[in-house]
This record gives sequence, C-alpha cells and structure tokens, in this order.
Amino acid sequence: MSLLKVNNLKSGYAGLPILRGVNVKVEEGQIVCVVGSNGAGKTTLLKTICGFLVPMEGEIEFSGRKIDGLPTHRIINLGIGIVPEGRQLFPNLTVRENLEVGSYIKSARIQREKSLEEVFSLFPRLKERSNQLAGTLSGGEQQMLAIARGLMLRPKLLLMDEPSWGLAPFLVTELYQTIQTIREKGTSVLLVEQNVYKALQVSDWGYVLERGELVLEGKGGDLLNNPDLKKAYLGM
Repeated sequence: MSLLKVNNLKSGYAGLPILRGVNVKVEEGQIVCVVGSNGAGKTTLLKTICGFLVPMEGEIEFSGRKIDGLPTHRIINLGIGIVPEGRQLFPNLTVRENLEVGSYIKSARIQREKSLEEVFSLFPRLKERSNQLAGTLSGGEQQMLAIARGLMLRPKLLLMDEPSWGLAPFLVTELYQTIQTIREKGTSVLLVEQNVYKALQVSDWGYVLERGELVLEGKGGDLLNNPDLKKAYLGM
C-alpha cells in the first residue's frame, strides 16, 4: 500500500484550476520529488495535500485513508509534516522555542525531549545556537531550523517546499545529504523543487510538472538522463 496517493487531482484558487489531473504516489521509505519551473503548480500540490486548499476534483489518500477535504490540523495529526517555502520561522523566538512550537500536537509533545535530542544530533549547529533568536541565524541555519521544526512532529511523511531556495551551492549539497539521512531514519519525503538536478539525484522517483500537468515521471536517475528534460531544465 502506498503511503500517499494523489489521484486525478484538480486544484487551484478562487475557482481557477492550477493543477489538472495530477497523479502522484509516495511509497514508504522513499524520497519522491516533483520538479518544474516557477508557477508550474508545485506549491499548490503541497497546499492541497496539507488541506490548505480543498480539491476541485480527485482524491488524496494517506496510509490508506481518504484525507482530501479534512482540515489541516487533522491531516497533520495523521503524520504529515511540512517544511514551507521561505522557512516561515518565528524570528523573535529562540531556536529551541521554534522547535518546541513544532511539536504542538499531543503525540509529538509526549516525545518532545527525545525529538529534540534527535534533531540536535542531525543538526549540531542548532544545538550550539539553541538560545539564539531564529531571526539572527544565517540562511543555511534557518533552513536547518525549518527542517528540524518539521521533524519535531515525528511525521511519517515530510513535505518540503523549495528547500534549497536561497542557499549557496555548498549548502545545497549539505541539505540534500540531510534529506537522505532523514529517509534513512524512517521518514518518507516528498519535495518540490526548481533545483531539478539535485532533487532528481537523491530521489527514488520523480515527476515533472509543467503548467499544472505532469509531463514526465520515472526513476530519478532515469529522468536525469532524459534528453527532453536535460534540454528544458538542465541546459544540456
């Protein structure tokens, strides 16, 4: 059984569809990416999975349960965490306070101290800066904090919206190593990215989204070698 199944999804804003007939699956233990240019509908997909948007058509299943139409807090309680685009931290709270906010649901609060140990092990720099205000961190450190906050929910599936946004190249490499570690520790990952090359490098399966429609899908490595994708997104 797939962990996440998005079937024939149509979604958008104010009655105007952005996504049209999108099908996406994530199996347990996978990293899956949805790549495409800005405006392709990637963020709309994540917002719909999380319940911020109600589908116009189609179905979304998580762990065998239909979740489309459920309010966001109930979807999160089922085990879906999100790292939003632009990080959306609380700049006037400390690193530790931001992390504690991330464990606000009951099941996560019970294991808060264990989760803190785990994210500090994954991101030692955050432990060093646990009493520092989030707004004073560097861009790379803020992205670490955003990911760590998402993990504080102890999700089965972590959604990541443009995680490499605004990062220097060496930090992007470090970020994707971290994403692989997250998967190795038992959390599946669905990420959307404009950084096509890095996303497909680490993904078990990838989807290419153009103007709200899926135009390609396949194993990450296979898509990297697809001549149409190379020409359109990698300049090769």
